[in-house]
Amino acid sequence: MKHLDTKSPRKAMVREPGPTLRYVTNTDGGARHAILIDPADQTPEMAAKRCMAAVSAGSSMVLVGGSTGTDMDNVHKTVVAIKEALELVTWASSQDSELDEESWSVPIVLFPAGAAALSPSADGITFMMLMNSTTPKFLIEEQLAGAPFIRQAGVETLPMGYVVCAPGGRVGEVGKADLLEADQTERASAYAMTAESYGFELLYLEAGSGATAPVSEELIRAARNSCNLTLVVGGGIRDGEAARKAVQAGADWIITGNLTESFDDADELQRVLTEFISTMNS
Repeated sequence: MKHLDTKSPRKAMVREPGPTLRYVTNTDGGARHAILIDPADQTPEMAAKRCMAAVSAGSSMVLVGGSTGTDMDNVHKTVVAIKEALELVTWASSQDSELDEESWSVPIVLFPAGAAALSPSADGITFMMLMNSTTPKFLIEEQLAGAPFIRQAGVETLPMGYVVCAPGGRVGEVGKADLLEADQTERASAYAMTAESYGFELLYLEAGSGATAPVSEELIRAARNSCNLTLVVGGGIRDGEAARKAVQAGADWIITGNLTESFDDADELQRVLTEFISTMNS
């Protein structure tokens, strides 16, 4: 009978963090803002227009996705339109010494509803577990369905724990989430510890698109004090003051979606987001 040589060193597969993950988890420069684009609610051209305004205002990342109404077609077309618009401005900036080329080089990251809403053109994807879902579909099944496509396309994965907080909105309904209530700080701490133990790099506390109230400061603070993960907070954040409170409680990234969709005029959106981000970091 042949025995394994337990003394021989085993080759470990070590995957170094990719450029998008390094960018997103680099918190040295303080809290940052990201815009969330839902392809089901706008044309690719309008999405690109809004992203240009947001990045010009100081947004540092573009997320593309939504809880319903997205598919491979509208997600891919939206990603491509945004990428082409930003690349054009990045190139123009490189030709003009007075323009900041680096400020336009922001990642476009998928924030998918599931495995049927992906794009090979994205810089990364939040490869997430909806940790408080009561169905296997969003705990592991959609991830299993999407992993082969993601690997073949070479899209960089950003491992993320995703927790839906009350009121939860549409994402809470679709994800069949056992909502994290505003006063459940011990539970928030446990989710943070669990996400870190799983090896996730990010933890996202989500109040839901169009939520009547943002994630409570107590939940953010409890999660922040319980892990060293990059902490993302979104949902119900309608102004810079609400964003500032979330940042002071421990958020590294603030995500806004509905706020952005309120403006068709790019100049007005840029003005509003410039003020929003300035107040957020004040």
